[in-house]
Amino acid sequence: MADRPVCIVCIGMAGSGKTTFMQRINAYLHGTSSRPYVINLDPAVRTVPFTPNIDIRDSVNYKEVMKQYKLGPNGGILTSLNLFTTKVDQVVKLLEKRTKPDPQKPETKPIKHIIVDTPGQIEVFVWSASGAILLDSLATSFPTVIAYIIDTPRTASTSTFMSNMLYACSILYKTKLPMILVFNKSDVKDPAFAKEWMTDFDAFQTALRQEEETGSFGGGDHVPGGSGPQGGSGYMSSLLNSMSLVLDEFYSHLSVVGVSSMTGEGVNEFFEAVESKIDEFERDYQPELEKRQADRTKNKEDQRQKEISKLMKDMSVDDKPEKDQSDPLSDMDDEDDDMDDQEDGQGTDGLEGRFQRVLKGSQRSAQDLSFERYLNSAKIG
Repeated sequence: MADRPVCIVCIGMAGSGKTTFMQRINAYLHGTSSRPYVINLDPAVRTVPFTPNIDIRDSVNYKEVMKQYKLGPNGGILTSLNLFTTKVDQVVKLLEKRTKPDPQKPETKPIKHIIVDTPGQIEVFVWSASGAILLDSLATSFPTVIAYIIDTPRTASTSTFMSNMLYACSILYKTKLPMILVFNKSDVKDPAFAKEWMTDFDAFQTALRQEEETGSFGGGDHVPGGSGPQGGSGYMSSLLNSMSLVLDEFYSHLSVVGVSSMTGEGVNEFFEAVESKIDEFERDYQPELEKRQADRTKNKEDQRQKEISKLMKDMSVDDKPEKDQSDPLSDMDDEDDDMDDQEDGQGTDGLEGRFQRVLKGSQRSAQDLSFERYLNSAKIG
């Protein structure tokens, strides 16, 4: 295995065997003397068959969140993730520390694998702001790979297979991270059929026609020739035909492995796919992430400059005020102040000169005061 640290984020629908898969790859890495760093991001899980190094349940009480905010199960999970995301910088700093050699403990090997377990409610994690922040934070520091866990026995029909592919496609383009399709439970159902459908368009069309003819279209137990979408008539077969053509390009960007979380079959192939995805991440995805980060930084700086310019304008402050932009009345007042200051020998202190002028105007002679009294007495008389 390469010496580069990698973050593996396990995403899968409820019941796909995601947590059991986490246990299997955790045990596999321990068996290869490459102890992983395990993170649990599912606040609603009661028990996990592995010991996480970072557990969201240690920071957030899921039931208390539901009670305090008056939320349902999904809202409680989402709010718990939001609360945990406020500490994502601390998590990343801890991971960066653990993936680097410790000079004080040279005998301790740095962590090479970070595996992350996510909630079974995919939409709560993938399409939420907190999920995006967590993934972006991890991808900024480490090569990050999405492992999409699929329940192979439940994907045996063409319609459920296509549903899973569309879900995987949406996750790929939402996260913009390299993805591995993990067809789990290979001990129950061999995923060879799925690999064939992804690589051979004609094989998928043949399977689709067989389901239509036998009345098992959509995984139902209908009689041959039955009516309705699951009986083979309607728009569904046409829709699946069209989508299989559309997703042909999507399949080329995926790695596909069959794994049995119970027996451990295929785990070695999974980590080989992870190594290839690290190269793909550094080649194709990391430049895009750096570009997005640079764009965000530039937008923040532009917004900051706009706010500063607005503030300076509101305060009527300019770095280098020009003469023609100044107030004409203010210029005249300044000139008068300068003249008064020169007359009073007060230099350039306009305020003091103005005060002296007013003071001089109020100091009239005794002769002037006596003349005023004379005029007043004349008017009275």
